Amino acid sequence: MFDIDALLREAVSQGASDIHLCEAQPPIFRVHGKLVRRGGMPLDSKDMYQMLQALIPDDKQKEFEDHHDVDFSYAINGLGRFRVNAYMQRGTPALALRVIPFRILSLKDLGLPDVLTTFCEKPHGLVLVTGPTGSGKSTTLAALIDIINERHEKHIVTLEDPIEFLHRHKKSVVNQREVGADTGSFARGLRAALRQDPDVILVGEMRDLDTISIALQAAETGHLVFATLHTNDTASTIDRVIDVFPPDQQQQVRVQLAATLQGVVAQRLFPRQDGTGRAVALEILITTNAVRNLIREGKTHQILSVIQTGGKMGMCTMESSVKELHDQGVISLEDLQRYAQDRGTPLGGK
Repeated sequence: MFDIDALLREAVSQGASDIHLCEAQPPIFRVHGKLVRRGGMPLDSKDMYQMLQALIPDDKQKEFEDHHDVDFSYAINGLGRFRVNAYMQRGTPALALRVIPFRILSLKDLGLPDVLTTFCEKPHGLVLVTGPTGSGKSTTLAALIDIINERHEKHIVTLEDPIEFLHRHKKSVVNQREVGADTGSFARGLRAALRQDPDVILVGEMRDLDTISIALQAAETGHLVFATLHTNDTASTIDRVIDVFPPDQQQQVRVQLAATLQGVVAQRLFPRQDGTGRAVALEILITTNAVRNLIREGKTHQILSVIQTGGKMGMCTMESSVKELHDQGVISLEDLQRYAQDRGTPLGGK
């Protein structure tokens, strides 16, 4: 029988962030952003079914059988936790596992600026952390929640799918709810959270209109709400929140969002050119009166100009952050050029 725990230990020892397992391929690790095939024989369908049965919780079996894909978590004592997505491909199970360390890293460990701690001091409002899949959004949010947990006596409720980082009770009380196991959906869990006397709410992902609407309501009624979206920059993040609502509600939502938004952090990972890992580039928006006016007036395309002139407050554009990583010798010229081509921006652009 294939020893899945031994394989996961090997992946962690090699610094893998993800493990991909599918029929007709050997195990594949993502190390510093690149896929690396492990030596040995390709996996067959028997291997895949054995590994699936070793990993999947009993209460997720039926969901997988009914829908052919399911999310859950898996832990190995002394090693770490793994976010797992099991799915069918060509009639055979396949697995994608994300490595979640037991230790919650600090902002300094992650290479993130201290200005992000200001969001942890807000009494209420909405803070959005955005970026493509695999850009470290959950890791950043865990670091911010840990700051609140260490500094303040708060009741923190998290809604996650699945639970990734485990938070111990420190100064705060942290209750973590997993979609599927502890609540039916993000929207249902968020609606219930409003009756659980929270000070801080973490929403693992704002996926639909109901979740976004309740998150705005929570931020508007005195709660500090952290959430993620799969968007690439601050302006598109604001537009995504507004555009999910019907046209006749969008002006009201602009007013709500302008009143509640505290900031947006968009992030993206780049491979370090010395091969030691990945570095994070950020676009940081701190909501000022000027930003609130632009949101209310539907002029989100002008927000980039505010960010460009807000350096003293800790704001920065993604372009300037990527260029700074290159100027410091952290990322290669090729990655800088590739990013500039993808965005259609000049190399020297801010």
